[in-house]
Amino acid sequence: MNVSFFDQFLSPSLLGIPLIAMAIALPWLIFPTPTHRWLNNRLMTLQAWFINRFIYQLMQPVNLGGHKWAILFTALMLFLISINLLGLLPYTFTPTTQLSLNMAFALPLWLMTVLIGISNQPTIALGHLLPEGTPTPLVPILIIIETVSLFIRPLALGVRLTANLTAGHLLMQLIATAAFVLITIMPTVALLTSTILFLLTILEVAVAMIQAYVFVLLLSLYLQENV
Repeated sequence: MNVSFFDQFLSPSLLGIPLIAMAIALPWLIFPTPTHRWLNNRLMTLQAWFINRFIYQLMQPVNLGGHKWAILFTALMLFLISINLLGLLPYTFTPTTQLSLNMAFALPLWLMTVLIGISNQPTIALGHLLPEGTPTPLVPILIIIETVSLFIRPLALGVRLTANLTAGHLLMQLIATAAFVLITIMPTVALLTSTILFLLTILEVAVAMIQAYVFVLLLSLYLQENV
């Protein structure tokens, strides 16, 4: 039976029941729960320091009115990082390789930023569709271009996250398959291929964290334009 490289991106099921809900809910179970002790352990201290630095870097350029989004952005980034990193483990499923899931995150949050801008400052929000100093003959064309670029933002968010994770997983599987096939034919080449696979795995860990941060960072930039 031939197995396609893309079979790893199929949603797993048990007795006909999709397990994607379990894969989405699992990251929340591994986070340490806060305690009422005066002194926390090293894990809680590291988690608090990381969250504080992330909120500071993310919300520093945003106006005071957008700081209420800090909790939502922090929870979203921790969720995406956890799912991406857990998906690098063997025999696991990465829900963020599904475009439908990423669009379910990107579309509502982007739409909320646009609605906030239209309700709070409609003139400035609509002014983004026409740059200042535009020649009169180019006004209709630029309005169409800016409108298309505005509506393509959520699609770009979802596709960027999906494409980066999918490409990384496919490349890791291709190199792992090559190493497995070459181990009996050319052991030296197989060892070199395994070394490349190890380095690629380290790179994919960095990509998994960076893509989650970029996803939330772009949402904060969209929020900054409309607050």
